[in-house]
Amino acid sequence: MSGALPRLPPGQVAAPHWPVLHHGQVPCGPDPWRLRLFGAVHRDCSLDLADLAALGTAPVEADVHCVTGWSLLDSTWSGVPFGALEAAAGARAEAGFLMAHAAGGWTTNLALADCRRAGVAVVWARNGAELPAAHGGPLRLLVPHLYFWKSCKWLVGLEWMVEDRPGFWERDTKYTDLDPWHALRSDPRA
Repeated sequence: MSGALPRLPPGQVAAPHWPVLHHGQVPCGPDPWRLRLFGAVHRDCSLDLADLAALGTAPVEADVHCVTGWSLLDSTWSGVPFGALEAAAGARAEAGFLMAHAAGGWTTNLALADCRRAGVAVVWARNGAELPAAHGGPLRLLVPHLYFWKSCKWLVGLEWMVEDRPGFWERDTKYTDLDPWHALRSDPRA
């Protein structure tokens, strides 16, 4: 046996279409859409979609896995790698965490070690089509090795942080392992 992981994590089911799951209404974002890079960085900046594309785009071929049990397979995402954004902002050495901010006030926190892995990007298209608003368009974070709620929809800001703090969803849960391959799907407090 090669040691390669199977295509689907334990307990996941391939979705026949991309399910729409979110809390509340699809928010209206800034017009034109901008992404602010700030916090523990040397260069606080605000980038529009053209600025983001100018940083250098790269396709990401990645499946994604929702904590509710579905997986979206065969996706090619278009966007800018996280490393290019981090270089543009000049992350300070003491930064160890990231808070992704969405239009509408939603947030999710991540360790920078997770953000710096291959395949993590800020994306605006899937399989050649712009992301619709219901799926986080025009811009979302993509962190394919973690459960999909960490891939923040309607992205308007990335905040580098020295100290970790919980995001919107994380305030009410005690998830400690976000890796779909470990099959954690329910709040361990239950």
